[in-house]
Amino acid sequence: MKALLQRVTEATVSVEGEILGRTGPGLMILVCAMQGDTAANADALAARTSKLRIFRDEDGRMNKSVLDLGGSALVVSQFTLAADTSRGNRPGFSHAAPPEDGRALYEQYAKALADTGVPVETGRFGADMQVALINDGPVTIALEA
Repeated sequence: MKALLQRVTEATVSVEGEILGRTGPGLMILVCAMQGDTAANADALAARTSKLRIFRDEDGRMNKSVLDLGGSALVVSQFTLAADTSRGNRPGFSHAAPPEDGRALYEQYAKALADTGVPVETGRFGADMQVALINDGPVTIALEA
């Protein structure tokens, strides 16, 4: 699985003008399940996400996790993280998990992250979503499991 974590002061995801999920200070997370991924990958990625120290401590160093901060997360499915751009000008997405597997693993990731103690809100799998965020730093980190 792949995830792109953005440290944010706030973020929202909406569909057709309706806000489905939001977060205050915390993480905006784009998640993609790849072919061959399992629930164990989703659980491992969620555990790494909750413990990743990318928030400032009292000295201004990135030394706190979203758990330490007491922050929350907005998790949005993003199959385009599977893009293969090695040939031509049009990305291919054949390495992404099939939609039914992708949905299950996306939901597993969000549940596993919530189970660590991070409040989680989500978008709508497969929908045409609009994401708005204020990236803090900016800090953007790619993770894989």
